[in-house]
Amino acid sequence: MATLAPSPRDDAIQSVPTSNKNTKLRIPLTFSNAYLLWTRCYHPHSKFGLHLETNTSGDHKKILLAYVTTPRHEGPEVNREMAEKDTKVLYKAGEKRLGTDEKTFVQIFSERSAAHLAAITSYYHSMYGHSLKKAVKKETSGNFALALLTIVQCAENPAKYFAKVLRKAMKGLGTDDTKLIRVILTRAEIDLQYIKAEYLKK
Repeated sequence: MATLAPSPRDDAIQSVPTSNKNTKLRIPLTFSNAYLLWTRCYHPHSKFGLHLETNTSGDHKKILLAYVTTPRHEGPEVNREMAEKDTKVLYKAGEKRLGTDEKTFVQIFSERSAAHLAAITSYYHSMYGHSLKKAVKKETSGNFALALLTIVQCAENPAKYFAKVLRKAMKGLGTDDTKLIRVILTRAEIDLQYIKAEYLKK
């Protein structure tokens, strides 16, 4: 299963039974841009697009569709001036105003690289005294907030994010096989060894 090509892997992920639809909907937010681009180019009829279209609405739908269709740079390079500017823009779109400019959040979270978003989280904390995640929780809600938080967490430390998923899957009596399978399917050829190392820290 770990060596499945993207489209068969997409379908395999969709076929894993789960009672939590939102969990399945957050999966594309953990994929790399290269993987999403490969899927769009070579398997345009992948079930993910249809699933997102038919099972989401509002700002939640906007961020999911924008994230899976927008090309992003994936390298470690970060334009610090631009990251600082984006930090200020997000603050103005959220905490500084009455109401939230969701469009700005969708644009920045879907168009910027993981390294760039990680830089924004660092700037946000140093400039405003608390984390970007706290601001997201304050200014947004529901599935839209969950989507934004997933993107931020995967940008900051994907291994830590997935190690937390694994811990929850194996916490208490029994094991959540669905979550285990999802992590293996989506991360096997990316960073599973780092996830394992992070998991073993606790």
